[in-house]
Amino acid sequence: MKINELVGVTLPNKKDEEFLKINFDSLFSQDFKEVKTYEFDIMGLQTIKDENSYESSLFNITKSLDENQKIIKIDKNIKEPIFLIHKIKDDETFFTNSLKIEVAKDIKAQVVEVFVNSSKNSAYGVNRKIVLEENATLEYVKIQDINESNSLIFATSVKQEKNSNLKITNFEYGDGFIVNGFENIINSEFVNYELNGLLKLEKDATTSSLIKTIHNEKNSTSNINFKNSLKETSKAVVKIKSIVNETAPFSKAFQNCNTILLSDDATIFAQPHLEILIDELEASHGTTTGSLDQEQLLYLCSRGISKEKAYEMLLEAFESTIKNNIEDELIKEFVTNYKRDKYV
Repeated sequence: MKINELVGVTLPNKKDEEFLKINFDSLFSQDFKEVKTYEFDIMGLQTIKDENSYESSLFNITKSLDENQKIIKIDKNIKEPIFLIHKIKDDETFFTNSLKIEVAKDIKAQVVEVFVNSSKNSAYGVNRKIVLEENATLEYVKIQDINESNSLIFATSVKQEKNSNLKITNFEYGDGFIVNGFENIINSEFVNYELNGLLKLEKDATTSSLIKTIHNEKNSTSNINFKNSLKETSKAVVKIKSIVNETAPFSKAFQNCNTILLSDDATIFAQPHLEILIDELEASHGTTTGSLDQEQLLYLCSRGISKEKAYEMLLEAFESTIKNNIEDELIKEFVTNYKRDKYV
């Protein structure tokens, strides 16, 4: 099975504005031996047909191969996070997985997903629909650690009701071909949406993050913040688009993307974009690209710290703002102590 041979499916195209700088050719032309639905370890999950409409064609890949969607409905406050560990083992296989996470009114919840593999030449198509009812709060954390010769297409769509709060933290560690999509169309008042990302790439990793937020209702807030550190020949694309329509006065839309290049061969394409159709709002966007501060490096070395240790300290300080922004202490501890070998 080849993705580019699917009939009647609109696939992402590098000529489209959304997917500029992303080359899907190697993934779409790969011949997979079989397509499998990745089954959750959680028993008794309801299955529905995915009838959601999505802004991005990125969702079409998984949906065209598997229209079923599992549901996790959280209708009670939970003391500990829900952990979902995805382990891809079969070679030359395209796995699909679609999940709807619903958080009921006035409920507070935490969900962590980890994607790892021991496979060769496989891919994972993942669709996520996150629904927060009125006054609901969700902290969602994703860790991607897919190694080279494998791919992950991860597409997330969000629906938030009045006074709901969603914080997503996305960690990208793997060396494969990765494309992430996050879309949130805000149609309710007093919605808070925060998306933080840390891309820590090396070798020949290629990771793209496509973020689109549309404000259609007043008094809503979106805050997008990405930190990227790239080594060797790794490549990253971070495209952040926020639209504030005439119907969304007194909204807030913030974007930030900071990158440290640790090799002359590492590359980043960062594109923050604000489309503002109203005057009564707060908005800002910015992007920086550079290397580690040499003066700080020399200072630490002058204090008796080895160059290697000083290098690690400065890099950790740069990256720690994303990790430290996690609210749940159990999740923060999990992320801090995360090691890929434990899950493969």
